[in-house]
Amino acid sequence: MSRLLNKGRSKSLLYDAIFKYVALFFTFLGIAILALFLFKIFLQGISSINWDFLTSFQSRRPSKAGIYAAWVGSVWIFVLTAAIGLPLGVAAGVYLEEYQKKGRLANILEVNISNLAGVPSVIYGLLGASIFVYLFKFGESLLAAACTLSIMILPIIVVSTREALKAVPSSVKQAAYGMGATKWQVIWTQVLPSSIGGIMTGAILALSRIIGETAPLILVGAAASVRFLPSSPMEEFTVLPMQIYDWSTRPQAGFQEKAAAAIIILLVITFLLNGVAIYLRNKWQKKIKW
Repeated sequence: MSRLLNKGRSKSLLYDAIFKYVALFFTFLGIAILALFLFKIFLQGISSINWDFLTSFQSRRPSKAGIYAAWVGSVWIFVLTAAIGLPLGVAAGVYLEEYQKKGRLANILEVNISNLAGVPSVIYGLLGASIFVYLFKFGESLLAAACTLSIMILPIIVVSTREALKAVPSSVKQAAYGMGATKWQVIWTQVLPSSIGGIMTGAILALSRIIGETAPLILVGAAASVRFLPSSPMEEFTVLPMQIYDWSTRPQAGFQEKAAAAIIILLVITFLLNGVAIYLRNKWQKKIKW
């Protein structure tokens, strides 16, 4: 009997080892393919990155084409989405975690919020086009795009806010209640300041996602080529992903190089935002070890 058990255990260990090395192989294969792709993009586009590239509008000539309108439009989208989505997401997270009573309704809300985080972005684009572009008459504007993207990142911010609030030690709340503070005073003066690092980490990760979104912006009317800077949220716009898509579909080699250069700029922005999120997460984790 013991011989059979040892034989079965040895076979299980062998399968575990095989699975481990197969998974490791495919992991390194994926990383190698990604590194090769990024290296090719870097070689193709790095020579096109200069001050003129950053401060020039779109042009029919590759040598004069730039991303000025695109990166300014991306900044507009980033700021407007943060201004709309962050307050709504944090407020919803605080309500669901601190005020919502446990029950069937709470369970339904939690399941739906978790499911919404996995909905394809094109669905949000269709929703935004139906509601903000046509129903609310925002037109194909920055505001319509920002509202659409705010809905898209709302579930992520709500979930990250709730997790950050849960991580605050209960002793902090009990001490504040012992001093005679009300529930709102405890949340405003103790819980939120203690959880701000976790909340901002989730928010930055959500906002870094929208920097590279294209599908919902196409559906709400983002232009492929704009030769002016928007001066208000109700104007037309373009963004870096749209500019990259437009250049990558053109046959001229010069536009392919410009598209590669714009991809490098977009990657740098994304890496910076994710780096800030990692820094805030690590700083917050050290802070809550009380």
